[in-house]
Amino acid sequence: MTSKLYRRALVVVALGALASVPTLNAQPSPAGNVRDAVAHAKEAVDHGKQGHADALVTHAEKSRNHAERGGRDPHLKEAITHLNEAIEHGKAGHADAATEHAETALTHLNEVK
Repeated sequence: MTSKLYRRALVVVALGALASVPTLNAQPSPAGNVRDAVAHAKEAVDHGKQGHADALVTHAEKSRNHAERGGRDPHLKEAITHLNEAIEHGKAGHADAATEHAETALTHLNEVK
């Protein structure tokens, strides 16, 4: 009786460990983060051109978060600098200045190799 209980417990633990492996390894690659950063930067620019400073800030923050995990390319550092400026201007309600910085950030993100 006791050995059956231990055997079942071992099977449950083993299955739980196997089920968690894909979740633990599901971190995006640096290239995947750069792609996501580009996508959110494009959204930020689109919203900025429509005058939606709040939506620009949301996407610029997401883009920056992905860019920070995108590796060590010098263009990423420059993109992050411009995304920070876009966020700052967007929070102040200056959609036009924020859009310019988001566009510059997007240019740098597209240059990442």
